[in-house]
Amino acid sequence: MPSVSYCADQLHLSTNYFGHLVEKETGNTATDYIQSRLIEHAKISILEANHPISEVAFQLSFKYQEHFTRLFKKKTGMTPFEFRNLN
Repeated sequence: MPSVSYCADQLHLSTNYFGHLVEKETGNTATDYIQSRLIEHAKISILEANHPISEVAFQLSFKYQEHFTRLFKKKTGMTPFEFRNLN
């Protein structure tokens, strides 16, 4: 999963300045914003492709599917498998 420092580096900004800009524009911390964007991409991947959840997690740079599933459930209130079955 991309970190705040990774995103800041990609934009040639300091980590603190990037975090400040994201919070100012979104009202969320940079970490929350990055995680929310990842989950939105995950939702699309889960619904559009018939790939296993583990492959979706790997494509989003999660080393372990369990970490992806935990974050997905924290952000959406359901597991990726539950999300796929409901939609």
